[in-house]
Amino acid sequence: MLWRSKSPAESPVSETDPKADLAASASQAAGTEWLAGHLHHLTEEQEKKLVEFKDLCEENKYYTRASEEVGVKASHGDATLLRFLRARKFDVAGAWAQFKDTEDWRKENAIGELYENIEVDSYDAARRMYPQWTGHRDRRGIPIYVFEIKHLDSKNMAEYNSTMNDSATADTHQSSKVPQRLLRLFALYENLLNFVMPLCSRLPRPNMETPVVASTNIVDVNGVGLKQFWNLKGHMQDASVLATAHYPETLDRIFIIGAPAFFPTVWGWIKRWFDPGTTSKIFILSAAEVKPTLSAFMHPSSIPKQYGGDLEWKWGDMPALDDDARALVGDALTTPAGDDAARQEVIKGPVLFEDDCVHILGKVNGVSRDTKVPVSASSSTTSTAENKADIDAGIEKLNITVEEGATGDVTAEAPTQTVSA
Repeated sequence: MLWRSKSPAESPVSETDPKADLAASASQAAGTEWLAGHLHHLTEEQEKKLVEFKDLCEENKYYTRASEEVGVKASHGDATLLRFLRARKFDVAGAWAQFKDTEDWRKENAIGELYENIEVDSYDAARRMYPQWTGHRDRRGIPIYVFEIKHLDSKNMAEYNSTMNDSATADTHQSSKVPQRLLRLFALYENLLNFVMPLCSRLPRPNMETPVVASTNIVDVNGVGLKQFWNLKGHMQDASVLATAHYPETLDRIFIIGAPAFFPTVWGWIKRWFDPGTTSKIFILSAAEVKPTLSAFMHPSSIPKQYGGDLEWKWGDMPALDDDARALVGDALTTPAGDDAARQEVIKGPVLFEDDCVHILGKVNGVSRDTKVPVSASSSTTSTAENKADIDAGIEKLNITVEEGATGDVTAEAPTQTVSA
């Protein structure tokens, strides 16, 4: 039931067969069309816009260029600046306004300092309330996150909220006027930006020339009633609004699974929280469409078992690093398996991946964990050609499904659009 909007005013997507659109989206992943506007895939005009944007940011002292002479890196990478440009369709003035707002917000809330000093227990409590990285990636090398909303019931939400009264999220932010729930959420986004994305950028994938700057999300709404959705409205809105305002272009495809009959009502709330570019990347899948669709975009070994794949990972688990990630950072990032543990577990709390080091941050009862651990010199266990073949296999699988006419009716009045890669 790949739902879509039939209103041209709300959706730029034409009224074509949604399954054909889905196949086309997967097909684009095999080439570079989905990378349009990304680093090393810019048109001549986009290159000029990037230079203009840098100049404007530098003039206003919001950007510092790299200097090889003194060994200083640029204050912001080109991939980061391009996220703001893509979010504003390369309108430099619009990108500058959002970039300035974000930098002012980061300074006002001391976001970097927050991530360095947050209590590990507070961080991990928040991790369990929002989308979680599985430790695996889709066929393009983009990290896969899963969000099982049924676990956010009234009991678990009450327990989580009670922890905010016990201790400060970070001793550096005790006097902050920002609610603790938001401070913790800020830290989770920093993990995506400063650990997951840089790590995935180092791992083998089809387009190694372009950094990973987004995430793929599976949102599981099985077993969630309208009342629970309503009660979680503010919780989910916090994350959505934050992503749109200060972490633009970090959401790639979003697959919604288990949508109930009343979901169009819920969608009426959700679509207001995202920009049109993000809402255009959402698939709502029927039960019959889950496995073939996910398999087109992800290798079965990267799909959790509950969604038809082979990955031993369930909600609440720490990331189960894939082979490439484990080869690169496994020793630096994992703790030894205990007697009752089937595998090593990734260290909890905030971490960075920078300069070929895993930088372990956060505090435990006020004591800093600040430690840098070098990673393996060699990171590749899979060739680019093998990754390309993996994508082609996914596309072929989806094309076969489309040709055979997978079950699931298209509801013209339902509210979701199909995604372009």
